[in-house]
Amino acid sequence: MGCAQKVHYGQLRPMGSFPEKLEEVSGIAQASQDHYWVIQDSGNEDEIHMVDSTAQLIKSLKIDNAKNRDWEELTMDLQGNLYIGDFGNNANKRKDLTIYKVSAEQLQKEAPRAEKIEFSYPRQKNFPPAKDSLYYDTEGFFHQGGHLYIFTKNRTRPYSGKTLIYRLDDRPGEQEATFLGSLFLCGDKDQCSVTAADISPDGRTMALLGYGLLFIVRDFGLSDFSGAKIQTYDLRSRTQLESVLFLDERTLVLADEQNDRGGRKLYRFTID
Repeated sequence: MGCAQKVHYGQLRPMGSFPEKLEEVSGIAQASQDHYWVIQDSGNEDEIHMVDSTAQLIKSLKIDNAKNRDWEELTMDLQGNLYIGDFGNNANKRKDLTIYKVSAEQLQKEAPRAEKIEFSYPRQKNFPPAKDSLYYDTEGFFHQGGHLYIFTKNRTRPYSGKTLIYRLDDRPGEQEATFLGSLFLCGDKDQCSVTAADISPDGRTMALLGYGLLFIVRDFGLSDFSGAKIQTYDLRSRTQLESVLFLDERTLVLADEQNDRGGRKLYRFTID
């Protein structure tokens, strides 16, 4: 299950503010050295958006063969294929969970066409499940070694503090996700549920993001997380942080949505 360490404190460094069109950024992936792809969640268009390192909009692309029911996360593989996680599931009722795969070749077109990875969670038997089993909302995943690793967003009552970990192949088609285990992050329901995830370029460090907390995970195996060690950072922010990306082994880029406490910004953060 992993073990938590003492809380460290860190400072987010603002890089820029997104335009008003991008109030609800929910996922980020690196397009090039100084450019990023971002998406927005439910209620927004079926589009991906390229921004620069100051969060200014470069272009928007409508994705063909895709519908934004609740796009919550982005990741990219080493071949430049982009994966859009349409798996937001606040009420844990959905039976149409989908990841859209947009090839590197398609990303060069004005209207890229996506392929679908449709999946289910084998442990979910009821839609919705009982309140103490509300584990199937999702906002975090990353790509590694031909697979997609999913970290669910905990909505249990009473709150258990765990994220469940699942794995999918990165190939289009219908799949049942493979359950790999869980991690206990912390017991605060307002801060400890996973809103984004990423893995470092060397594959040795994971970042799991919550509302104001960042969990850095080390000493794990991608098929066995039982020995994982978790370092917790309080980011001293209470905005709606929903996106995280490793630039290198120590440098992260984060983004938040606009809410009554501010946000709509791109940030840089350095871990120990």
